[in-house]
Parts: sequence; structure tokens; C-alpha cells
Amino acid sequence: MLNIQRLSFTITTTIAICLIWTPLTLAKEKKPLPPKEFPPSPLEITVPDPLLPQGASQQPLSLEEKRSLEAALDKLNREAIAKLQAGDTEGAFATWNRELRLRRYLGTLAEIEALKRVGGIAYTRNNRQQIRYITQRLQVIQKQLEQQQTPSVQILQALGEAYLQVRSPNLAVEAYNQILIIARGNSDVAAEVETLKTIAKIHLDWFDYPAAATTYERLLVLVSNNNDVEQSLQDLAYIYDRTKQPRKAIDARKKLSLIYRQRNDFAKLSALKLAIGADYEVLAKENSNLVDEAFKNYQEAYTMAWDFQQYVRAAEALQRLVSLYIAEGQTEDALQTSQILLQAEERAANFYGMMNAYEQIGKIYLQRQENQSALAAFQKGLELAQQLGSETDEFTQQIEKISGRS
Repeated sequence: MLNIQRLSFTITTTIAICLIWTPLTLAKEKKPLPPKEFPPSPLEITVPDPLLPQGASQQPLSLEEKRSLEAALDKLNREAIAKLQAGDTEGAFATWNRELRLRRYLGTLAEIEALKRVGGIAYTRNNRQQIRYITQRLQVIQKQLEQQQTPSVQILQALGEAYLQVRSPNLAVEAYNQILIIARGNSDVAAEVETLKTIAKIHLDWFDYPAAATTYERLLVLVSNNNDVEQSLQDLAYIYDRTKQPRKAIDARKKLSLIYRQRNDFAKLSALKLAIGADYEVLAKENSNLVDEAFKNYQEAYTMAWDFQQYVRAAEALQRLVSLYIAEGQTEDALQTSQILLQAEERAANFYGMMNAYEQIGKIYLQRQENQSALAAFQKGLELAQQLGSETDEFTQQIEKISGRS
């Protein structure tokens, strides 16, 4: 009886050990399959489609076959739109992918236009996988075009636009650079200019300021039309502002000023002088000799704006002058300019501006220890603040402080 119990215990133990170790052993022996990073693109499926006529893969479609296929594909597009509107996003893109696979039988341009259309929809729906499929297909087409001796400019243009739809600016620039090479080879300056404008805009839209600046500088060598020169210089000035290059911004704006003077466009010229003054003010922090240039341009901006009754801009230029005078310790000039600023704000009917001007005048008088004049300015500022329903604490505190001294 004892032997039977021992035998039973031994068998049970052996089975338990086997149950424990067998899965571990199998796990060690069975190596896991490496995961696939991305599923295959549905745009590269080669299974025959019932919409295609027999022999479509061996020979080009006839005109009649193309028309029939185009009508069927337009119908697929409408079906996909209906599915998307009904909330069946997966079904919609599955239908579009079928359409896209078949569009290539209608020619490269037709396929690219369809890829661009669906790519734009995929982007608005944040369908990253679909965007990847379309981008990959566009790259395949681009490689095929690169192997051609004289690729079609129209197809390259469509390719660049399609890349932009799926937000691939670098690939778009590659396509436009191919157009640029063709334009130069044909000595087609007009086409070269238009292509450079497109490339520059892509760089600018995607905040690649160094590349945008380089492209606009190349443009300026080629363009002769004043409108093109103006736009290029404006964009360059903007880029130099963003990249904190005031010296280059000044150079661009000085060239712009020549155009505005030729046109007698003093509205734009006064704004330009204001910007040039600000650039010189930045440079003056490292080179104090340039302060005079800042003063000069602000004064020209103010005078020009005042003469043409642009009182808002005149006030802006005057405020810049006041701040600069105060920074330079020229309180008398700051005070006189503040009085003119008050007139400009009054003519512009800017009551908040008048209120702020009175506050500024009061503080300058305080600095000069002319308390009664400061008090009068603060009281006028307080009256305006009360009328406007604005914060009055600053004025009341200053008035109480001055009254306590008297």
C-alpha cells in the first residue's frame, strides 16, 4: 500500500514538472516572428480588377476604353465620398485606393491629380497611413520621371502640388527644382522666375527662412518687373526680421524705398521709414553711433505721415521718438515730442492714445520735478480714463503722491 502511494506521488510530481517546464522549453525553441513595420501599400496591389479590360497590363488602353474606365472611376470617387459622409471612413479610403490603383491606366497626369485630391482629403482627416501610401506612390512616379530624358513640366508641376497636399515640402521642392533645370536649359527666364517664386513661397510657408532668403536673393537677380521686385524685397525684409538680421533688413527696405518714391507711394514709404528706424534702433544697442539714423528715420516717418494725414502712423512714429529720447536722457525733446504725440492721437480720435500720452507727459514732468505741470497732465489723463471706463489707479496714485508733496 505504501509503495502504491509513493508511486502515485512520483507520477503526480513528474506530470506537474512537465506541465511547468514544457511551455517554457517550447517558448525558448520557438522564435517570435519579427513584426512588420508597415502593412503593404494598397496602391501597389496587382490583382486584376474587373473594371479593367482584358490585356490592359500588356498594352495601352484605346480611347474608348479610357473613356469607359474614367467614367467608372469617377463613379468610384462619388461612392467613396458618400461613404465618408456616412461615417464609413475605412470603406471610403478602401474605395479611393481602388480608384487610385486604376487611375494610372489613364496616364501619369491623371494618376497624380487623383493622388493629390485624395491626399488632401487624407490630410484633413489626419489619416497618416493613407498619406504614407500616397507619398510613397508619388515618389515612385518621381523616380520614373527622373529616368526620362525630357520629363513633362506639366507632370512635374502636378507632382509638386500633390506633395504639398500631403505636406511634404522637401519633396515638392525637389520636383520644382527639376522644372527649374528644364527652364534654364531652355533659357526660359519667365518660367525660371515663376518656379523660383513657388520654391521661395514653399520655404517661407514652412519657416525655412535661410532657404527662402537664398531663393529670393536669386530671384532679385532675374526679375525686372517692379511688382516682382517689391514682393521679393518685402519677403526678404520679413525673413531678415524673423532671423534677427537688422542690417540685411535695412538694405532690403532701402531698395524698397526707391520703388515707393518712384510711385509717390508715401503711405508705404512712411511705414517703411518706421521699420528702418526700428532696425537702426536694434543696431544702436551695439553701435551707439547708429542712434542718429534711428532718430532720422522715425522723424521722416512722422513728418511724411502727418503731411498725408496718416495720424495713426504719425502717432506710432512719435511714440518711438519719445521712447528713444527718454532712453537717451533727452527729456526736453521727449516732452516736446509728447505734446505733438498728444495732438496726433487727438486727430486720430484715439482717446486711449491720448490718455497714455497724458500719463507719459506727467511722468516726464515729474522727472523734471515740475510737479504742478505733472499734476495737470495726470488729472487730464484721469478724466479720460474715467470716460473710457479704463483703469484709474495709476492716475489717482500719482495725483495723491503729488498732492501730498504740495
